[in-house]
Amino acid sequence: MAKQSTGMISMSKYRQLNLPPDRRRVLSGLQPSGKLHLGNYFGAIKQLVEAQEYPGERFTFIADYHSMTTLADGPRRRANTLDAAIDYLALGLDPAKSAIFRQSDVPEVHELAWMLACVTNTGLLEKAHSYKDKIAKGIEASVGLFTYPILMAADILIYRSHFVPVGDDQVQHLEMTRDMAGKFNRAYGEVFPLPQAVMVEAGAKVPGIDGGKMSKSYGNTIDIFAEGNALKKPVMAIVTDSKPLEAPKDTSTCTVFALYSLFASDGEKAELKAKYHAGGMGYGEAKKMLLAKITDSFAAARARRKELAADPGYVESVLRDGAAKARAEADKTMRLARQAAGF
Repeated sequence: MAKQSTGMISMSKYRQLNLPPDRRRVLSGLQPSGKLHLGNYFGAIKQLVEAQEYPGERFTFIADYHSMTTLADGPRRRANTLDAAIDYLALGLDPAKSAIFRQSDVPEVHELAWMLACVTNTGLLEKAHSYKDKIAKGIEASVGLFTYPILMAADILIYRSHFVPVGDDQVQHLEMTRDMAGKFNRAYGEVFPLPQAVMVEAGAKVPGIDGGKMSKSYGNTIDIFAEGNALKKPVMAIVTDSKPLEAPKDTSTCTVFALYSLFASDGEKAELKAKYHAGGMGYGEAKKMLLAKITDSFAAARARRKELAADPGYVESVLRDGAAKARAEADKTMRLARQAAGF
């Protein structure tokens, strides 16, 4: 419990912090392993956009090296990376407020990963829930997948980050990062601050269409920018129970209601909940309501995305500028780490 009290804070607590900008550096990233989905948005991107209004430095990277654990297609990776950058910008990330860049444009991260690997016991990596879960799902047990937490720790520590927005499933990785930073500091001196997990409030778990956690790896996503039949098909395919139309329905176990609640006001949620409990409404109607919510909620972002997709030169300039800022900080960190470790 002691580790959680120092290593985790809520998003509301983060908003209330009174810290100078140089003690409020925020790091976040997503893999370019496919189109961004609702889980990505409510689990991280929404909070990143909102956090731009608070003091501090922000680094947002597209984790293209991490994607190698699940994607073995170079052209697709490049296309996905550009798509992810377009998505970030369309959804409201401001390059004037957050450095947006490719992970692969900061090669220093691999040097730091090696240093961290040399102070990390294999027993720590063997405890990683994500590794066990992915192996159980049939993903190959590669060395890269096993050492994934080390590269993630390097991503965080190389910018000497103070805060990392995470969902419940990423808390363990952040705790492992703190363990690695502490081990390095004890061995070589105080180089790294111990980052804190900022627990996102809306997306501890965004359910996929099968009711499990929404994830590209599991093929159960609803893409943020899908339109027409490409959006309608997964929404209408959401798994529900077999209760007939006239029967009352349980909102606490319904994936359709859970997803609708992410978009709806308190009044709208209460109204739909009442209909569920009263009976006489089928899941098909609820799915149509969810479909309308998704369509309306992302209408402006969808239009912005089309503009950005038509101007890839601008998007590339954003990534280059973000990488320049990120590499400048990475260089500072590696100078400290090398000197401390005797290089």
